[in-house]
Amino acid sequence: MSEPNQSAQELDASAGTIETIAQFEDHRRGILGKLQHLLHVNPSFVPLIVLIGAIVIFGLLLGSKFFSPFAMTLILQQVQIVGIVAAAQSLVILTAGIDLSVGAIMVFSSVIMGQFTFRYGIPVPIAVMCGLGVGTLIGALNGWLVSRVKLPPFIVTLGMWQIILATNFLYSANETIRSQDIEANASFLQFFGTKFSIGGATFTFGVIFMLLLIVVLAYALKHTAWGRHVYAVGDDPEAAELSGVNVHKTLMSVYMLSGLICAFAGWALIGRIGSVSPTSGQLANIESITAVVIGGISLFGGRGSILGSLFGALIVGVFTLGLRLMGADAQWTYLLIGLLIIAAVAVDQWIRKVSG
Repeated sequence: MSEPNQSAQELDASAGTIETIAQFEDHRRGILGKLQHLLHVNPSFVPLIVLIGAIVIFGLLLGSKFFSPFAMTLILQQVQIVGIVAAAQSLVILTAGIDLSVGAIMVFSSVIMGQFTFRYGIPVPIAVMCGLGVGTLIGALNGWLVSRVKLPPFIVTLGMWQIILATNFLYSANETIRSQDIEANASFLQFFGTKFSIGGATFTFGVIFMLLLIVVLAYALKHTAWGRHVYAVGDDPEAAELSGVNVHKTLMSVYMLSGLICAFAGWALIGRIGSVSPTSGQLANIESITAVVIGGISLFGGRGSILGSLFGALIVGVFTLGLRLMGADAQWTYLLIGLLIIAAVAVDQWIRKVSG
């Protein structure tokens, strides 16, 4: 009879020890640990908080000059191109890659649309489809080199950036198609620049496209098998392969979709600036990476929300407009954005310790 009693006492002691350890670990996490876990689960919270804080601060400093429907929608118009390209960049970065060719794809696609229309007399809708197809094909080539040839995404897209940039200038002969000619003969090319007003706010179809694109991609990444595969490949491609994910197919779809989105950005760029210029949008690759990083998407892949890239683009837009209205030197904008980039990466490293 003593042996069962002794076993029961030992079991109770072990359970008490386990409970004590659990309580100690939970206590050690504390408020800071819970915050770390919350941000790990919801990575877009940080850029959202920064965005709201920036709007409130500039609103208090500048009053109605900043905090008005016109100013808020002006920010949306200014970031629409970066927002669209950042959506494409986000998909690639979620797979632990990076695409330095996004800006070149965007500009070259816009040049294809313009040159096919004015040089060859192709109907505008078909020229637009050709531009979208070219962007998709370039993305497919990037995806094939990364997934099949196993070249690093940085090297592949760095080389592709230079190739497309050179092809763009050679093909266009550095010729700009004027906005007056487009408006008179091919106004459909400027479709995304069409403006409409709701109350005191002015929107463009480019802004609406950007917002719809983010919503659709956010849903696809969160609620479809394809979205789960994208995160799995970014987190650990070998483990994803072993669990039945077709890594090659997933990477191909991501890079092709990225190219297509960049081509749409090229179409929106024509609407934004009015003309077709082979020299426009040269910094789109850097600006898109900036929006993605500030938006809380991990450069190591597998973590982040595409909503964060929109918040990141808007943060840059808010700082740019706010400081401009305050009469500050433009260099202050770059300084603050640089600090935000470093801070965002530091926060990402801190949050990643949860999964570690």
